Formats: sequence, structure tokens, C-alpha cells
Amino acid sequence: MFSRLLTHVLCLAASVTFVNAAVSLPGEQSIASLPTGADGPAKEALEAFTTGRHFKAVELAKPLAEKGSAEAQYLLGFAHETGQGAEVSREKALEFYRKAAASKHRDAIYRLSFILLASDKESEREQARTQLEEAAKSDPAIAARILGEAYLRGRLTPTPDPDKAIFWWKRAADAGDVLSMSLIGRFYEGQFGFAELRDVKASLEYYTKAAGLGNPAAMAALGSRYLSGDEKFRDEAKGREWLKKAIDGKEFSAYLALGDYEENIKKNLKEALAQYERGKDAGQIDCMLRSADFYIQGKGVAKDVDRGITILRKAAEAGNPVANLRLAALILSQEKPEILAGYGFLLASANGNLPEAQNELGLLYLSGKMGVADPSAGLAWLTRAAQSGFAQAQFNLAVLYDRGAGGVARNIDNAGQLYMMAANQGHGPATLALARLLNDGVGIKADPIKAWAIATLAAERGEKEASKLAADIAEKFDSKQREEANKELQSIKSNKPAPAKVPEPKSAVAPKK
Repeated sequence: MFSRLLTHVLCLAASVTFVNAAVSLPGEQSIASLPTGADGPAKEALEAFTTGRHFKAVELAKPLAEKGSAEAQYLLGFAHETGQGAEVSREKALEFYRKAAASKHRDAIYRLSFILLASDKESEREQARTQLEEAAKSDPAIAARILGEAYLRGRLTPTPDPDKAIFWWKRAADAGDVLSMSLIGRFYEGQFGFAELRDVKASLEYYTKAAGLGNPAAMAALGSRYLSGDEKFRDEAKGREWLKKAIDGKEFSAYLALGDYEENIKKNLKEALAQYERGKDAGQIDCMLRSADFYIQGKGVAKDVDRGITILRKAAEAGNPVANLRLAALILSQEKPEILAGYGFLLASANGNLPEAQNELGLLYLSGKMGVADPSAGLAWLTRAAQSGFAQAQFNLAVLYDRGAGGVARNIDNAGQLYMMAANQGHGPATLALARLLNDGVGIKADPIKAWAIATLAAERGEKEASKLAADIAEKFDSKQREEANKELQSIKSNKPAPAKVPEPKSAVAPKK
């Protein structure tokens, strides 16, 4: 496996990342939501479901579904998809969603499409495309938005198709979908990659359309771009005007935009803290984190670690995983750390799906600092972080496989895959480790030409030892091999990565909660 994947290693291209995406397709996070209410026969069942009486809701829905109630069929599909009131069953969820979709139940059509888009079978993904295109004829605002994201993620084409994504998002935007307008704005900013299609003017136009329809989040986004975006289009007056409107609409991330403007553009730390404080007082989590940092570091204000920690605790109590991680870091970095207190915050952060925390928790379990090492829990958390795409966790897990440490048997194939995955994200140490495996012929036939290319790339990524490795390898090259090695380096830099999956350590168990 490792040797077959090596022909595709170390692509430098950015992957598509959706930050605060309007639609989250399967594979990223759960996109399930409670069924909508109804005034028909299924009203009682839906009300029971939305009030948490899931088993009662399923009991009420079954006879109605048999009689052809689309709302009841949808509820049963949702129950089987989410495991609320019924066994988790993809097949049964699809069965009920298909029945409801046949009656043109829109929510069922979209839930069905989400499941099919996540399928490994091209035929099922094609089914999703067909039904979404049909739905877009009467409901472009939602169906076209989903199609756009599916194309951008490469769910309907072998590789991401930005042109089709924009085509469908524009269809949705023309139908008045504010979320699609914002997605187009972000696309043209370059947030999803595709730097060659970046168009700041077009981005501002779509943010303006969304803001003009009265959407406070779009107002905040537009205001922040006018204040801190591309210098060519900055306009402080317009920026402040839109941010004021956003605040009036109770979109308190506008305070964050104002604080960032004062901190990073105007270099006025005192005023930046004032804006962050206003956002903090309104409950805006990012403003709370910024305010805490200012007090802990003494930025624009007298250093006050206790006050910063108090603010972080409030953010942590609100369930913010970043606040929990920062509290854990503060506690565990002390000369005499309170391990159990730090562990509690770290566990809360890891359970909040923060890969950085999952990685640190895995290392803490392996370290034995809590009295005894727990390799199974450590490996489980490292694997979870690695599966989230966190390069440092991929590297840490690779080292364990490489050395046969941490409760796993030595497995160079797994180590190589993980080093490769981390290296594909620009991780220097992983890139160097991969070069060494190739040069030494560990677990694979030695390939000095590829090893030199990867070692050279590792040196470009700041790994000092990589320069010496590359030089040692190059000493044995003749002129033809040097030429081949340089071609290999350029090829590595231009290739796209092959899909890869984080190997599951056999000794890993479900993470402790």
C-alpha cells in the first residue's frame, strides 16, 4: 500500500475547507436537524419527537407511514438515520426517505441526497445528483446550494469542479438564497482554494447582495472586508456602517471585526481590547478568547493572568473547546502542574472535536503522567485526531508505528502512509522521516532519487537535518541521476495527493469520555 501511494505524495495544493459552511455534507460533521412541524396527521408524532419523546414519536408515526403519510415516513427515516427512537440503520433510513421523497417531501429529498452523496458507490451519488437537479427546478434556493457544495467537494465529479459549484450557487443566489451569496463571496475571496479564480470585486458584490437583504451575518462579513480586506477595496466608513447595522441586528461577531481592525490594521491595542470587551459582554465567544489573551499576555493593558483565566473559564463553561484547550495548556505548562485539573479541560476540549486537543490528550494518556500509561486510550485519541486531518497527530501516530511504541507493533507500511499524509500538508518532520524511509529502504525498496527530492522538500520546509541528508544522497549521483532527481522534485510539487485513510491501530479502543 505504502509503495503504491508514493507516486502521489507531497502535493502542495490546498484542500477544500469549509469554515462555517452553509451546508455540511456527510464526512465533515452531522448535518441532521429535527424534523419540521406539521399540521397534518403526523403533527402529534412530530411534536413528540421535537420534545424528546423519540420512542413515542416512532410508535405514533408507524401506522401513519403505512397509510402513506410523507411526514410520518420522513420522521421514521430521520429516526433510523440518527438513532433517536429507533435503531441506526442506513437501509431503513433510505427506505423511509425514498417513500417520503416519492411524495415530493422536500426535507426527505435533501436527507436522502445527503446520505447518497456520502456513498462510495458512484451510482448512488448519481441518484442524489438527479433528484437534486429535479428539486432545483422548484426549490433552487436549497437544492442548488447543496449541488454547488457537492461539486466543490468532488462528490459528483472525480475532482472538485469549481465552475459547476459556482453555476449552482448562482442559481440559488438568484432565487434569493443568502447563504449561497455568502458562499460565492467566500469562494471569490479564495477561501476554498482555486487561487486562480480569486476575484475580490466579485466577492464584495455578493457579500453586498446578501447584506442588502438584511442578513446580519452578511453585514458583519461585508463590514470586516471593507475594514481589513484587500487594501485596494478598503473603506473604513462603509466598514463601520455595515458593522453597526450588524450589531443592531444582534450579530456580535461585528465586535470581533472591529477589534481585529484596531489590533491588526490601526495597531491600537487599547481600542482593540475595548471592542473585544464589548463583544465579550454580549457573549461572543471569539471576543472572549481575544480578551482573555490580551489580559494574559498584557497586550494594551496591564498583565492580569487571573482575569484572563476567569474569562476563559466563562467561555469554557459555554462549551467552547478552544477555551478548554487554553486552560489545559495554562495548567499543564506550569512548573508543578495540576494534572487532573488540566486533564479535565483537555478532555472537554477533545470531546468538543478539537483535533489539537485530541492529539494532546492522546499524548497525555501515553505519557503516564496521570499515574499509569493507557496506550489504548492514547492511540484511540491520536487516531481520531489524525482522521480529522491534523498533521501533527498523523506524524505522532506514524512515529509510534515506526518505532513499535505506544502499544502497537512496528508497522512500516502504516508509518509510511501516515508520514505521507502529514507531509502532504507541509509537515516538515514528516517529510524528513519519509525521505529517510526511502533512502534506507525500510519497508520499501530504496529509492535514492525520490528520497533526495523529498529530503530537499523537507529542507525547504525548515528541517535543518534534511539538507545534510539530501547532500549525502546527492554525493552518489551521476549527472543523469541528478537530472532525474530534479525532475522528481518538480513532479512531487505539482502532483495531487492520492486519497488516503488513517490506519486503525488494532489495540485502540473507543476514546474515554
